Amino acid sequence: MNNNTIVLTGGGTAGHVSLNEAIIPELIKKGYKIHYIGSHEGIERTIIQENFPTLPYHPISNGKLRRYFSVKNFSDPFKVLFGTLQALSILRKVKPSIVFSKGGFVSVPVAIAAKLANIPVVIHESDITPGLANKIASSFAEHIFTVFEETLTYLPKEKASSIGAIIRPDLFFGNEQVAERLTGFQAGKDTLIIMGGSQGSAKINELIKENIDALTSKFQIIHLCGKGNLDTTLIGKPNYIAFEYVTDELPHLLKISDYVISRAGSNSIFEFLELKKPMLLIPLSIHASRGDQLLNANFFENKGYALKIEEEHLTTKSFMDTLSDLVKYKEEIIDKQCTADSSKTPDQFTELLLTYKK
Repeated sequence: MNNNTIVLTGGGTAGHVSLNEAIIPELIKKGYKIHYIGSHEGIERTIIQENFPTLPYHPISNGKLRRYFSVKNFSDPFKVLFGTLQALSILRKVKPSIVFSKGGFVSVPVAIAAKLANIPVVIHESDITPGLANKIASSFAEHIFTVFEETLTYLPKEKASSIGAIIRPDLFFGNEQVAERLTGFQAGKDTLIIMGGSQGSAKINELIKENIDALTSKFQIIHLCGKGNLDTTLIGKPNYIAFEYVTDELPHLLKISDYVISRAGSNSIFEFLELKKPMLLIPLSIHASRGDQLLNANFFENKGYALKIEEEHLTTKSFMDTLSDLVKYKEEIIDKQCTADSSKTPDQFTELLLTYKK
């Protein structure tokens, strides 16, 4: 094993990459060489290669794992098998001292290959219930870290621990002047940032468009609409600006924002919590997901950290009424957020991770 080499994996959504993205600089600072194993066309390839162009990226085959019937369920296991052989070849060549997985379908063949190569695998699970990929990969893992204590009931107790959320320090260094240059808005005026996830949300985007006049009469609107979803008919609208997707700009945009409307992916909502941003959560429908976002949103709502509208109940009236409540109860929500358990930084997490390396 090469004690100075670590392999990271995870992909499919930005949430399965963001922690890896945050710990890469910390590991490099500690003198480690990083290799990334991901899919050929997933968002992880774009994020890693854009932000770390010199970092070796190894694409492998991966099949989607489904809980429902599909003809592809007969062919995708062969993709997983081929991806496992590819990952095994990479690991034998790179010889890392540990593999860290953030989840997603591409992580399963990597975890299996690491077990075959006798390389310890550590997994991180952000949601209350583990995703199918992490459930499978946990059988091959040395340890599984979770954000929620509730998640431990779904995992082998002897090799799982809850460590809370891991928050990127750069989020705390947003600059209002930079945000003003990016948006043309004024700090100090009520500003609402709307985020539909890395792919955007057609339903949320349409709702914003339908209510744009009512929204811009009350707020400055920052709309992160998702790649390919920019609505040119709204360009130039007063008090409104849209971005398809942002990376380095996000801390500045959050700095100037007073309220957040968002999906309920665990990574994002814990970041808003740490920044003490009152949030209205619109989780992915259980019909369009495994229900993890709904559980996350329910948890935050029950704690008093956020308000929630389920997508099936999302109408102009429910949206505008709940948004009014968000403004009305802003201080009470922030007071509740201040009682939340403390989080960890990527640097603190890397110290925990490295205790499992060979």
